[in-house]
Amino acid sequence: MTLLVLLCATLLAVGATLAVVRAEKGPSMLDRAIALDVVVAVLVAAIALESAVTRSAVAVPILVVLSIVGFLSSVTIARFAAVEPAGEGRVLSRAEAAAAEAERHAREVADDEAEGRDGVDRAEGRDASGEES
Repeated sequence: MTLLVLLCATLLAVGATLAVVRAEKGPSMLDRAIALDVVVAVLVAAIALESAVTRSAVAVPILVVLSIVGFLSSVTIARFAAVEPAGEGRVLSRAEAAAAEAERHAREVADDEAEGRDGVDRAEGRDASGEES
C-alpha cells in the first residue's frame, strides 16, 4: 500500500512539475491557462490521495470547492478564447438590433424596387399612397 501511495504521489509531482514548466514557457496565454488548470487538477488529486491514505473525509469540502473553481476557470477561459462567427451567440444591444432591423428593411426595399414593386410595404400590405394592395 505504501508503495502504491508513493508511486501516485511521484506521478502527481511529475505532472505538476511539467504543468508548471508549460505555464512558464507558454507560448500563448491559452497554453498557460491550460497548464494552470492541470495544476489545479493535480492539487485536487493530491488532496484526494492524502484523504484516502488517512481515511478522513475532512478534505471533501476542500475538494469540492477546488473542483468548482477549476471548472469555472476552464469555462471562463474557453469562453474568452473561443472564436465565434460574426453575429452568432451574442445578444444585441437595442442600438445594434435597431441597426440590423433598418439594414434588413433597406435590403427588402431594394429588393422590392429591383422586382418592380416600388413603395410596397410588406408588413401592412399598402403602397406608398396608402392604398391597400
